[in-house]
Amino acid sequence: MKTKLISVLALLMAVGATAGDDVAARLAQMPRPWTAKPNRFTLAEYEATLRYWAEKHAGVFSFEKRGASVEGVPIYLVKITDRRVPDTDKQVALITATHSGGERTGATSVMRFAEWLLGSSSEAVETRRKQVVLLMPVVNPWGYETVESPFNSQGIDPYSSQRGKAWNLDTLTLKEPAKNPEIIAVQSVFDEFKPDVQWDMHGVALRWNGQQVVESCGTAYSNYSLRPWDWRITEAMIAEARKAGYGIDRGEADTQRLFFGPDMPPLADRLWLGRPFFYTAMYGYARYHMLLGTAEVGWEESGVARLRGLMRIGNRVWDGEKTAGYPVNVVKSLVGQWLVAAGRNATEQRRNRVELWQRQGSFTMGVLYPQTDCRVGLVVAPTAKGAKLMDADPKKFVAKLEAVPGCDASAIRAFLEAGPETKIYYEPPDRAPEDRPLDAAFAFRLRIPYRNPKLLDLRLNGRALHQSPTDGYQRWYGDGYTQVQVNIPAEKARGADLFVVTCAYKPDVQRTYGWRPPAEVMERLKAKTK
Repeated sequence: MKTKLISVLALLMAVGATAGDDVAARLAQMPRPWTAKPNRFTLAEYEATLRYWAEKHAGVFSFEKRGASVEGVPIYLVKITDRRVPDTDKQVALITATHSGGERTGATSVMRFAEWLLGSSSEAVETRRKQVVLLMPVVNPWGYETVESPFNSQGIDPYSSQRGKAWNLDTLTLKEPAKNPEIIAVQSVFDEFKPDVQWDMHGVALRWNGQQVVESCGTAYSNYSLRPWDWRITEAMIAEARKAGYGIDRGEADTQRLFFGPDMPPLADRLWLGRPFFYTAMYGYARYHMLLGTAEVGWEESGVARLRGLMRIGNRVWDGEKTAGYPVNVVKSLVGQWLVAAGRNATEQRRNRVELWQRQGSFTMGVLYPQTDCRVGLVVAPTAKGAKLMDADPKKFVAKLEAVPGCDASAIRAFLEAGPETKIYYEPPDRAPEDRPLDAAFAFRLRIPYRNPKLLDLRLNGRALHQSPTDGYQRWYGDGYTQVQVNIPAEKARGADLFVVTCAYKPDVQRTYGWRPPAEVMERLKAKTK
């Protein structure tokens, strides 16, 4: 082929051909995928496929009508999971294509992913056993088949929800529900299943075969708030796409730009083009601490590869964790110490995560400060009564604890007096503390920066703790830390207004502090003083 092209070019030059002739000869070798008819499934084909899969894979596949457009076109929800395995300890993942009015490859990638998930590969089988996977391939059916538009017939984009203008954020309710049946359908899935993760698939309209988009993962170009909180999730998905032969854009990272901020309009031309908005998916985050992300899909197999990478995260143990699942259970933190949802299984953890997430804004949290090696002190008040006990002065704080039932103030005093810290640093709550008791199992996570330290003394409210996965402590090494988790069962949480965790440990290695100049420098300084 190369020799033939050279011959053609030589002939063109001999007869005085123009540059345009040269280009035409070169482009004659170029494939023209746009000359073939694009594969765009119809809604009739879509519904017939769902019915076929329900018949063929009755043990793992089901679907239901979750809503309808204003015109009455059905909006379907697909559920894929191994029904022989109880759902109690399964993760819940929701994959949507909310822009699948105009962006058809988002919908087609979800359908291809469904095919993979229904397949016989070991990873598909594992995913069905460990997760409930929910799919909404065509969220905007009217826009998909009628006008090829991201908007419904009322002018609403189910994906962006008019960049948040469709919502009353004070109450997290829609301003005009009648105009937003597509958003209501997605919202109902959030409310019923409270997914651990939701990923939204985007793409192109397939107006012609071969229509493309720059494939991206994790970020939305228009909205830098719409992304997972952990870049490692995005990178794990991108790694799967790269294995399959696809390059994935990382948005602001590949563009090498910082994010925009409220004080930065004069620098807008040097900042990332995205801005923070409230999109529909963020309802799931705001209500249920749901992990979320997006992906642009040009080639469906690339989209499937990335979703396989996402499923693998839910099937495996995340860095630093003890059990498998998506990293969604940290609901509050202060300078490296965490408050996490706990429970005997995934269902309990999910329920407790939702309760804690909706309450954590009213918690008062504090740490012993300045932080000191060999010691950790953590204080959390989940109620208004507990918040009144807080005091930055360690001595005054302990004096208040004398009157707290079930609290051994003398043990806490001994711990505080044994260290050099000067105060208890508190982060004030974002809203007024509540009077009602907390009804959720949770845990405090202390991360000790040593591989195998000896726990010399570990107490909750001054009382020694014993190892227990439900009412006591656990320890394991992960992500560079010895993770020490103090588990609080719901019945203990209901009766307490304040929790004080104290931990003293002996490191397994000796580390030094400070830096000294070279000996020669010290000698010169010494000589100058003589």
